[in-house]
Amino acid sequence: MARADITQADSDGAEPERPRPRPLRLLDGWRRDRAIWRRGLILAAFAVLLALVMALHSHIPNRVGSLGSLTETFLPWLGFGVPLLLILAVVRKSATALIAVLLPAVVWVSLFGGLVTDKAGSGGDLTVATHNVDAGNADPEGTARKIAESGADVVALEELTAATVPTYTETLAGTYKYHQVKGTVGLWSKYPMRDTRPVDIKMGWTRALRSTVETPQGEVAVYVAHLPSVRVKLNAGFTAGQRDASAEALGLAIRDESLRRVVLLGDLNGTMNDRALSPVTSQLRSTQGAAGDGFGFSWPAAFPMARIDQIMVKGVQPEASWTLPRTGSDHLPLAASVSF
Repeated sequence: MARADITQADSDGAEPERPRPRPLRLLDGWRRDRAIWRRGLILAAFAVLLALVMALHSHIPNRVGSLGSLTETFLPWLGFGVPLLLILAVVRKSATALIAVLLPAVVWVSLFGGLVTDKAGSGGDLTVATHNVDAGNADPEGTARKIAESGADVVALEELTAATVPTYTETLAGTYKYHQVKGTVGLWSKYPMRDTRPVDIKMGWTRALRSTVETPQGEVAVYVAHLPSVRVKLNAGFTAGQRDASAEALGLAIRDESLRRVVLLGDLNGTMNDRALSPVTSQLRSTQGAAGDGFGFSWPAAFPMARIDQIMVKGVQPEASWTLPRTGSDHLPLAASVSF
């Protein structure tokens, strides 16, 4: 009988029906499920809310706990909500949620897609570096050696202490002939420096300086700054008032700068998205945004989550921007090359 059946099938020219691939079978099930548009409405609402937070972050008020600045500090990380909502939408079998997830995905790409690509070039007339060396650094000598090995022509250090300044000075002396320290910040250079002076950023002690560096390509005003720290407290939110006042004072100093070429190096305790730093960021260009590879997060060093250390310029062209290997500090060092 089996032989006869096979023979009959062959004579008819019919082939056994093959099972459809599993993804297609799933789609068939979704098409037959009339509830796919009614399910997942809450997920869709969360997706729309996430898109609105990212797109309208500048409108989140700072009056209560500096909530706007806190959101802007970690704004890129909100993108992790997109794959999470996507997975939940698939599990929930909700077409409505799947379509809604496209909104935050598009917004995130429009905000940060340019940072994902490598925009670094080659060459440059001047290489600069900045590093918050951490007042509690247990290995200042090793940190100084790593900075000297970076190849930078000009190096800014923040969070110096009276006890560690001699160590940094001695270790860096073989690479950098010129240096100036004002308060807790210092500048080391292979090229002559003049007109070095403290910059008042309204803190009561010196945490910023300005110097003219005489490079072979011409003069450049170099600012080194360490703005006040910010904290997240349950009873007060994002405490950034003193940082914001210092940013305004630093912005005024840069506005009054007489030289056309300006480089700012330092720990600003804020990201480029933080509106509170606009007195500075509105005048200068971030080297990471213009010529970086990735987000260039610098803090905390063990698992960098934000770029609160910055290299910003005016009157020069960023060519490349990168993070340097970890030292004994809780921050990563940053470097950038610029052309005149």
